[in-house]
Amino acid sequence: MVDQATGLRERKKRQTREALTRAALELFVERGYDETTLAEIAEAAGVSTRTIFAYFSGKEDILFSTLQTVLDALGRTLAERPEGVDTLTALREFILSSAHEKTELDCKLGELVAADPTLSSHKRARVGQLQEVLAAAIADDLGVGPNDLRPHVAAASLTAAFEMLERQDRGHSIVPTNEEIAAAIDPVISFVRAGLQALPGRPG
Repeated sequence: MVDQATGLRERKKRQTREALTRAALELFVERGYDETTLAEIAEAAGVSTRTIFAYFSGKEDILFSTLQTVLDALGRTLAERPEGVDTLTALREFILSSAHEKTELDCKLGELVAADPTLSSHKRARVGQLQEVLAAAIADDLGVGPNDLRPHVAAASLTAAFEMLERQDRGHSIVPTNEEIAAAIDPVISFVRAGLQALPGRPG
C-alpha cells in the first residue's frame, strides 16, 4: 500500500512537471521569453505560481529543461556504457537514438534562443557541462589523468562541431533520417578519433 501511494505521488509530480514545462515552452514560442510571466505559466498549467518553484528555479530553468534532460541522459549513457565501448562510439549511438525525439516546438525554441544573445550565452554555459563530461569519459578511455591535453581538446572539438551542425540545421522542421544524421556526425567523430591518436599526451 505504501509503495502504491509513493508511486501515485511520483506520477502526479511527473505529470505536474510535464504540464508546467509544456505550458511554459508553448508560451515562450507564442509570446516571447521575456514577455511571458511565471503567473501566466502557472495559469496555463493549472497550478499556483508557488508550485513552479517546487520543480524549477525560474523561467530559464524551464526553458532549458529539455536540454538538461538530454545532457543528464548522455552523462548516464557514458557512465554506464559497457566495457569495451569507448566514449566516441557511445556518443554516436546516443545521438542516433535520440535525434528523432526532436519536435517542431524544439525547433522553434532553438530559433528563439539563437535570436537572444543572453539566452545563447546561457545555453553555451550549460553545454559546457557536456564538454566536461566528455573530457572525463575520454580521459578514462585513454587511462590518463585530468591534466592530459588530449581529452580536453577532443571534448572541445566535439562540442564546437555539434554546435556548428545545430546552427546549420536551425530552421529545418523536417527531422533528418538516421543516414543523414550519421553522414553529418561521422566525419566529426572520425576527425576527433584521428586527433586523439596523433596528438601527443602532455599536460595542458
